[in-house]
Formats: sequence, structure tokens, C-alpha cells
Amino acid sequence: MSNPKKTERHASPSAIALLPLVVFLALFIGVGSYLSLQGVDFAFYQLPAPIAVLPAIVLALVLSKETLNKALEQFMKGVGHPDIIAMCMIYLLAGAFATVAKASGGVDATVNLGLSAIPTSMILPSIFLISAFIATAMGTSMGTIAAVAPVALGIAESADMSLALTAGVVLSGAMFGDNLSIISDTTIAATRSQGCEMKDKFRENVRIAIPAAIIAIVIFAFNSTATQVPATEAVEWVKVLPYIVILILAVSGLNVFVVLTVGILMAGSISLSFVAGYSMSTFSKDIYAGFSGMQEIFLLSMLIGGLSELMRRQGGLAFLTQMISKLIRSVSSNNPQKTTGRASELGIAALVSMVNACTANNTVAIIVSGGIARELAEENRVSARRSASLLDIFSCVVQGVLPYGAQVLLLGSVFGLSPLAIVANSYYCFALAAMAIIAVFVKHPKRKVAY
Repeated sequence: MSNPKKTERHASPSAIALLPLVVFLALFIGVGSYLSLQGVDFAFYQLPAPIAVLPAIVLALVLSKETLNKALEQFMKGVGHPDIIAMCMIYLLAGAFATVAKASGGVDATVNLGLSAIPTSMILPSIFLISAFIATAMGTSMGTIAAVAPVALGIAESADMSLALTAGVVLSGAMFGDNLSIISDTTIAATRSQGCEMKDKFRENVRIAIPAAIIAIVIFAFNSTATQVPATEAVEWVKVLPYIVILILAVSGLNVFVVLTVGILMAGSISLSFVAGYSMSTFSKDIYAGFSGMQEIFLLSMLIGGLSELMRRQGGLAFLTQMISKLIRSVSSNNPQKTTGRASELGIAALVSMVNACTANNTVAIIVSGGIARELAEENRVSARRSASLLDIFSCVVQGVLPYGAQVLLLGSVFGLSPLAIVANSYYCFALAAMAIIAVFVKHPKRKVAY
């Protein structure tokens, strides 16, 4: 008798399975870019991203070799993936906190504090360092953006600075911390999949990340001069308190859901105590308004999650891993060890980058590509700490420049900007990619391979 428990069938590699992603990108980026060239205001909002992804989902369902009911079941599993649900909950809580804090006067008070404490010439580098510190402590770029973005927006508006550049600064700092933090999901996934210690991966990683951060800080410093010096008033500390508390809680490593919930309750309490006419009814309406403001990215994240699962089941991700593996092995059979090691490292970087582009989730990308990356590393004498570092670096690089990535979508919602305007200013991610590629070629002398 056959076993009643059916194991999941591994799909054969298929390039066709990636076609839905191409359709989505062509619609989302293509239409937005075309309308931008035509001078249409808010060009990227004319075709909402959740609508642009629908034809791609229909195509993925058509391409599936399963029955329609089975394909829809796979799609729903992707929609309900724990990582997707976690991101959506962060969206809701971040939106609620931003709305309630603004109603309490907390954003204005915090902006006033920031402008009083930060020299005008160092506004952007300071925002980067604050964002980087919080992300490193929290281990989550999403939680960091939720906490820092509203304040950064207020500072940029008061100083009449570029909103797109300021959003890029917040994103850069958040991705710096996400990449380096020892409690980040990406770090845990990378070290476990490659079989190395976190401290070893951190040491390998920091040699690349710090020079990239310095380059980014220099760029931000040269662009940090405010168009106008905003006037400051006496700091209302009680209204700043929710931000101070959530930053302290974030640095302490408390769960991001608890951090944001505490922030919402504190901001609401301050509004009820110090804002005339503010009631529990208003408080509840502000929370719901915050939820409503995140509707677009909430829907897109779930739909992208379902699309990614369909592409995975149909062999799209398997095609990417097979292609990179074949390329590396062809180089290995014809080249000396030093060249092979470099090719393997670049192959690992390319593999996780392409998978990340398909899944729009850096942690999932590392998990999916981790096995083949470890196999390539062991075959070509690339150290485990090196392969783990490359997996984490390039997954964060791609996540920081994806116009449909969760981090960019959240920033776009807060700042009211198109995703492409934000990723164009993600200078740390560009610098990190450049430094990592240089490290592959420059710092590749013989070194001990430790597993």
C-alpha cells in the first residue's frame, strides 16, 4: 500500500515559470516610467501595483500544470506565508502609530527636537546613523523604517530638503543594520544554511559594510545642506516621549510588534490627556485611518507572496539555481583554483540576487538558495563565513533596490513617493554591492577554509 502522506513534488526547472514576474515588472515599472516621461503627476500611482500584479497572477495560474483548484491552493499558501503575514501586521501597526503620533503632535515635537540637536550640515548623515543603529539593535529593517520614517519626513519638510533623498537615507541605514545585526532573520538564515558562527560571518561582513557606509555618509554629507534653516521652538518633551520609548525598546531588542503597540498606546494616551477634544472615538478612528493608509502595500505584499509561491512550485526558482550551478561548474572544470573561487563567490551572489528579485523577500531568498550556495562553496573551497556573508550582503542589496520590496513600499507610503525615486537614492546599497564585488577580486588570496 502507498503511504497516505504525500510529499511535496519538486518541480522541474523552468524558465517559463518566471514569465509572470516579467509581466508584472513590465506593467508596474513600464507604465509608471512611460507616464513619468509624459509629465503625468504621480505617474506610478496611475496603475496601482496591486492591479499591475493581477495579470501576472492570472498568467501564473494558466501556466500551472496543476488543476485550477490545486493552483489556487498553492497561491493561497504563498499569500498566507508567515513572513508575508508578519510584514502585513507591521504595515498596519506602523500606519496606526504614525497616524496617532501625528494627531498627538508627536511628529512635530520630535522634528523640532531633531532640528535643535542636529547641525544643519549633518542632518542626513545623522538620520543614516540613527536608522543604522536602530536596525542593528532591532534586527529588522521594517521595524526601523516604521519608527524612523515619519520623523525623517518631518525634518526633511521643515528643512526643505529632498524627500526622495531623505527616504533613501532611511532605507540605507535600515539595510545596513538588517545586514549586520546578529539577531536579523537574514543573518540567522545565512549562518545556519552555511554552517558557520555568527561572529565569524559578522567579522567577514563588517569589512565590506563599514567602507560602504563611509562612502554613503560622505555622499549624504555633501547633500545635507538645507535649502532653508527651519525655526525651532521649545521642545515639548511629553509629546516626544512615544518616539523616545519606542527607540529605547527597539534598541533593547524587544519584539517589533510589542514596540509599535506600546508606541500606539502611549501616543493615544498623550492625545487623550493633552489634545483638546480628543476622545476614545477619535483614537480608534485614527488607528483605523492608519490601517487604511497601508491598504495598497498590504494587498501587494500578499499578492506578491502568492505569485512567488506559484513561480517556485512551477520551477522558476529551480531554473535559477540550476543555471548558476551549471555556470560555476563549467568554470570549475576549465580554470585554476583562484579563478574558480572568484567565480563561485560571484555565482553565489548572482544566485541569491535573482532569487530575491523573484521572491521580494531577502530572508526567503537566503533560505531557498542556501543549500546550493553551500554546495558550491564546499566544492570550490570558499569559506563558510564568506559564503554566508555574500548571501546576506547581496540579498540585502537587492531588497534595498527592489521597487516592489516591502521596505521601499513602506517608505513610499510614508513619504508619498514613487518606489523608483526612493531606490535611486539608496546609495548605501549601491556602495555595498560595489565593495562586495571589489572584495571578491581584491581580497581573494589563499585563506583557510573553515566549516
